[in-house]
Amino acid sequence: MYLTREEERILEGKEGYAAQKSMEILASLGDIYGADKLIPVSSCQIAGASYKTIGDAGLFFVSEFSKSSKVKVKSTLNPIGMDSTEWQRMGIKKEFAEKQLDILDAYLKMGIDCSCTCTPYLIGNRPDCGEHVAWSESSAVSFVNSVLGAKSNREGGPSSLASSIIGKTPNYGLHLEENRKAGVIIDVKAQIRSYSDVGALGNYVGSIIGSKIPYFKNLELDSDKLKSLGATMAASGSVALYHVEGLTPEYNKAIADNLEKIEVGKEEIEESKCKLNSSDDMELICIGCPHCSVGEVTEALEIFKKEGRKFKGDIWICTSRYVKNELERTGVAQEIEKYAKLLADTCMVVTPIEEMYQKTATNSGKAAIYLPSLCKQKVRFGDLESLIRDFK
Repeated sequence: MYLTREEERILEGKEGYAAQKSMEILASLGDIYGADKLIPVSSCQIAGASYKTIGDAGLFFVSEFSKSSKVKVKSTLNPIGMDSTEWQRMGIKKEFAEKQLDILDAYLKMGIDCSCTCTPYLIGNRPDCGEHVAWSESSAVSFVNSVLGAKSNREGGPSSLASSIIGKTPNYGLHLEENRKAGVIIDVKAQIRSYSDVGALGNYVGSIIGSKIPYFKNLELDSDKLKSLGATMAASGSVALYHVEGLTPEYNKAIADNLEKIEVGKEEIEESKCKLNSSDDMELICIGCPHCSVGEVTEALEIFKKEGRKFKGDIWICTSRYVKNELERTGVAQEIEKYAKLLADTCMVVTPIEEMYQKTATNSGKAAIYLPSLCKQKVRFGDLESLIRDFK
């Protein structure tokens, strides 16, 4: 991969340890994937923030970087392992909390916006169509590519951090127009209305197409449900970009002739829902994977009001600090707290939920996929309304 003289100087260590290591990461990725050069990015979104997932080794890594580097572009951080201000209310142990706050402090020292969310596009990190970015959270990568039309590969935590420090990323993969074309047509014959329908669709499609780029026909979803669809396909497969006919910004130039066509009907949706279920019982209901928008929390509140407030166990709603502040301003947060805990900065997948619960219910396809393996949970998967009704 071609490097400019300035980039070579960084690689030689002339700009310090963190910049050198960052350039080594980017140059290695460029060589591996056949990139011709580095290109500027307008923003980064950095995964690898929860102490549960990165541990002491990750804490050491980011602490070393924080000693000699500052980010050059707008950079936001993924969810951490707890609500940064209300971790005690979650039942988080003090030792975990202290390590988690050390990680957060290291990222803050680098100038990263520690808003701790997997939905940075809801808090101001929202690139325009065609912009190059370096994002690492799989659901955010899917949204930024598919719904916004910006361009990002599915970065790892270290590579997105490296890009934030250098301000560039290798020019390969989804940064190139020729690699953004659809590879398979998904003709949706089933009615897709609820979040559990969307999760089941994403789970089924991702599991059978892997990393191909799907082109959906006969699918009408709002942006919140598109967020859920992309998140689930990224978890069940490795889909980083999808197109929806009539909805997403690149659909009219994404399709080619003679593509494989897969029909998805009611039978496939119901089978997918069954596969996401491993428990009839539940100790906790948790939504917000990806983080809930203002609209999703407001919708949940209406369900709570309809169904009442006497529940068998706990309810968590996970969102960003930005959204929580907005909900507090409008009074929605105070109403929600009569029924559930409104948590910021974290989600059920990256918090040590296994130390508190064994059976978790969710309407999130992504969470239903990850909870058994990452959190040792039995999962009840379904619509929030039906889960609440069965939780009395």
